[in-house]
Amino acid sequence: MNENTTVDDELLEIEAEEQTLYEHFHFLVDAGQQPLRVDKYMQEKLRYSSRNRIQKAADAGFVHVNGRPVKSNYKVRPGDSVALMLNRPRHDTTIEPEDIPLDVVYEDDDLMVINKPAGLVVHPGAGNFHHTLVNAIAWHLRNLPTYDPNDPEVGLVHRIDKDTSGLLVIAKTPDAKTKLGAQFFNKTTHRSYNALVWGNFAEDEGRIEGNIARDPRDRLRMAVFPPNSAVGKSAVTHYRVLERFGYVSFVECILETGRTHQIRAHMKHIGHPLFGDERYGGTEILRGQRSSTYKAFIQNCFRICPRQALHARTLGFVHPRTGQQMDFTSELPPDMGALLDKWRVYIKGTTQDTFEEQH
Repeated sequence: MNENTTVDDELLEIEAEEQTLYEHFHFLVDAGQQPLRVDKYMQEKLRYSSRNRIQKAADAGFVHVNGRPVKSNYKVRPGDSVALMLNRPRHDTTIEPEDIPLDVVYEDDDLMVINKPAGLVVHPGAGNFHHTLVNAIAWHLRNLPTYDPNDPEVGLVHRIDKDTSGLLVIAKTPDAKTKLGAQFFNKTTHRSYNALVWGNFAEDEGRIEGNIARDPRDRLRMAVFPPNSAVGKSAVTHYRVLERFGYVSFVECILETGRTHQIRAHMKHIGHPLFGDERYGGTEILRGQRSSTYKAFIQNCFRICPRQALHARTLGFVHPRTGQQMDFTSELPPDMGALLDKWRVYIKGTTQDTFEEQH
């Protein structure tokens, strides 16, 4: 199942009984399941589909239970067979090689380290079934007979977001992936990120701890919950201020864990969203003056770096075959470098006492 898939509104306009239907998802209701509306049950299973879309699918006859279409208020029971049927075959998720340039920092028979540019999706998913980093890797390794891009036992060991730049390690062999994966699981890898965030910090360094789970109000965003709660997965981020610009700060973030959107969610949680991070509120002018000149300056900054200002700068791990410590560093990409330079010029022309309190 591809959990990123959403129900396509256009497909719902055509009545199901007038066409051939294809099964896209199928769920067998657990024996201990309490009676639950089928739209709510499917929303929990299809994390990126809204309840409204699922209700539309049911109204059009696309939600089937035990082989028959049901309405959205049908209550599932233990043993029910629930299926989403659509009027087209499922998208072919076979990963095909595509000639996309790669910045390969290091490569040997066991692994590759790649410096990913911002804007490149790492893995195929909803709306991005082609032109991803995985497709590019498949092309790069197309002449390596032992590497199958569709084999989950090789390939990506970890991921970073589409609009985050920086370092990733790729396993060429199952043994390399197993051993590298164990290092990430056991938190023995070393990873640091550079980020520009809104606001000034009272301290020079700090630690953020809070469970991370999907935001119930926005399923494309993560939220932070108390560390001792039963919600989400534990997450710890350490940060250090590298440079202060009054209204924004340039920081280093070191991951103790590696959760989805961890830095983005943690920084938002402590009141310092990443600069330019639209999903977490970073494209609003959160600190600074109300003058038209300042607003124009910020908009220019957003144009220079039209994404969250986050870069996976360092990556360290033990080589899975030789046991040697491997450490890599990636310089800031041009957009983040230009963004910082613009803030440096700005702060030189602004006296320190004009900055409002940002703590």
